[in-house]
Amino acid sequence: MNVFRHRHTSVLGLPALVLLITASGCSSADDSASAAVPGPGAKAGQLCRNLDKVLPAEVDGESREDPSPASALTAGWGNPAIILRCGVPRPPKMLDPKVAEGRDPDAVPGGVEGVKWLMEKQDGGDYRFTTASRLAYVEVTVPEGRDSSGVLIDLAPAIKKAIPEGIAD
Repeated sequence: MNVFRHRHTSVLGLPALVLLITASGCSSADDSASAAVPGPGAKAGQLCRNLDKVLPAEVDGESREDPSPASALTAGWGNPAIILRCGVPRPPKMLDPKVAEGRDPDAVPGGVEGVKWLMEKQDGGDYRFTTASRLAYVEVTVPEGRDSSGVLIDLAPAIKKAIPEGIAD
């Protein structure tokens, strides 16, 4: 319906129209993802900045749309967003013997395309993957319902190029 067609506009209709225009103008901001920016040490921070430079423009068919606040330590693709955070602390589950032995159903170690990951199912249904055996920890959150294998396959070359194998501080 075109609200400008009518010659007579009721006084009550104007505030509703202003509210509608204001709300639609703000809706795109509401759709943007946000991510907490990690605070890594100098060495890991530099590796993460290197990673940001080689991350793909597209992951699992989704275009890169970085979360707010803007940072070289975070990246995002799609909506709902696949979120990457580099320089995160080591997940406590990485030291849990139950995980290493495969006895923790919510945290599973594994590898994709030469990158080792710890997979953790989150309460909301998302999956969080954190790199293992790299000089900086990279965390990737994959929204519920999305196949994570394509995401990890697409990110593996950049991670291998920018974050060398080893044990993070």
